[in-house]
Amino acid sequence: MTLPSPAHLVLRNARIHTVDPGLPSAEALAVRDGRIVWLGSDADAAAWTGPATEVVDAGGRRVLPGFVDAHNHVRLGSDEECVQLAGARSLSEVAARIAAWRAQHPGAGWIEAEGFDYSVLPGGRMPRARDLDELTGDTPAFVLSYDVHTMWLNSAAMARLGVTRGCGELPFGMPETDPVTGEPTGFVRDFAVRGLSREGHRALRELGVPWASPARQYGRLLRSLDDAVRFGITTIVEPQNSLDDLELFVRARKEGRLRSRLVAALFHPRGTTEADLDEFAEAARRFDDEWMRAGPLKLYIDDVVEPRTAALLEPYTGCRHRGDTFYSPEEFAELLTRLDARGFQCFVHATGDRGIRTVLDAVARARAENGPRDARHQVVHVECCDPADVPRFADLGVVACMQPRHCAPEIAGPGQDWARNVGPQRWHKAWPLRSLHRAGATLAFSSDWNVAEMDPMVGLYTAVTRRPLGGGEAWMPQETVDIETAVHGYTMGSAYANFLEHERGSLSVGKVADLVVLSRDVLGVEPEEIPGTVCELVMVGGEVVHRG
Repeated sequence: MTLPSPAHLVLRNARIHTVDPGLPSAEALAVRDGRIVWLGSDADAAAWTGPATEVVDAGGRRVLPGFVDAHNHVRLGSDEECVQLAGARSLSEVAARIAAWRAQHPGAGWIEAEGFDYSVLPGGRMPRARDLDELTGDTPAFVLSYDVHTMWLNSAAMARLGVTRGCGELPFGMPETDPVTGEPTGFVRDFAVRGLSREGHRALRELGVPWASPARQYGRLLRSLDDAVRFGITTIVEPQNSLDDLELFVRARKEGRLRSRLVAALFHPRGTTEADLDEFAEAARRFDDEWMRAGPLKLYIDDVVEPRTAALLEPYTGCRHRGDTFYSPEEFAELLTRLDARGFQCFVHATGDRGIRTVLDAVARARAENGPRDARHQVVHVECCDPADVPRFADLGVVACMQPRHCAPEIAGPGQDWARNVGPQRWHKAWPLRSLHRAGATLAFSSDWNVAEMDPMVGLYTAVTRRPLGGGEAWMPQETVDIETAVHGYTMGSAYANFLEHERGSLSVGKVADLVVLSRDVLGVEPEEIPGTVCELVMVGGEVVHRG
């Protein structure tokens, strides 16, 4: 019998959950040239161990494949130079945090804040410049909502950014106007669609908003990349980038700061031309290795439920408005069919049931006209999905890219804007994880950082409990999934969603050695113990990139 040649690294004394049905568990694995060459028992590991082999003792801990976060805005990130409003539950608390920041930053030219929650304002109304003027005076103030879909400006910032009566659409958003006076209110919608676009970001930068500067962008990216490694995210899918943004990732890679693998989707806003698509295709050819890949396209069909900009089949609670789509159904079907014919994979933001149906109808049109192909188009978010559309995901080969944390009761449940706007009669449509899974859809789980916490443990906990992070009553528990399904969503499901299943997503012979060693056995502990679990070791390509 010929003995195997020694491996570069052997991991032993482990409880390996491989996410590979062919070999569901193992005690040890061997790595050579960054790839797994063997899995098996501790007793057989010695055959792979030589004098130069690095041996890592897992101490009997749980080992999983590295997490694949299918929707993580690492480039947008969180900005430590902003006032942090996450968790502020009243306008008075917002005022206190802004006042504290101003005291620490006397003479600041701008007041910038992030994490604003719509619920801080009474009666479910949207914010106004006058609310902010009292807190900021004559210093221009720029506040981003927690979902980064809207922007709140004070009067000074409106003057600086040209938000004036009759200004109409701006490169960075759609200013809301007072229905009586016609004056802009200071609330700007569609920021995610416009403000985060190539032209929108350039406009903000040229108008002097510090948040939009390249230095601040790069700083946010580096902090997010460091967090990703710490949380065991070995592959990041950054879902919305312009061609300009790719150089930020190239720089991070050259400087050794890109320690997770990256998939960068390219933003396709309205007005994207055939020449732009040619450039996107060239970028996909240019960036196509195991560390950095570009190419999927990000589109929007609707916006978000909280400010009532998602597209619903029936009106929002208490009004006749049901939201709008950014394209008519016919136009979007033609667009997606054209992109599908060119071979592009599309990630389509859709939160409302009408938005989701519009995307599924468009995929059906593309398949009818172009013929079935393994496109793996994604509906991203799938927050309010009509039961009639649940089986269509599997039927059409559409991936449900979802963020379990978003359905937590303290974020979307009773008493929150999401649940209030949709109304109890439609709560059964909220994040139908179990229904989609049972219908055969591919679930690709993700964080949607910085809209929610990046830590996969938070997402796993919410997927299996639908309870508040601090404990409490579950909301729509009939749509929970078991922990094995949740782990699959954060590993193999997300790998498959991005055409990476032959390289990543499971611990299998021949795949890259991307894995995590956890401080707790998330497959065996009570769900309440999942949050707080940390990665004691993270490995990418057989190299240890983090030790807890």
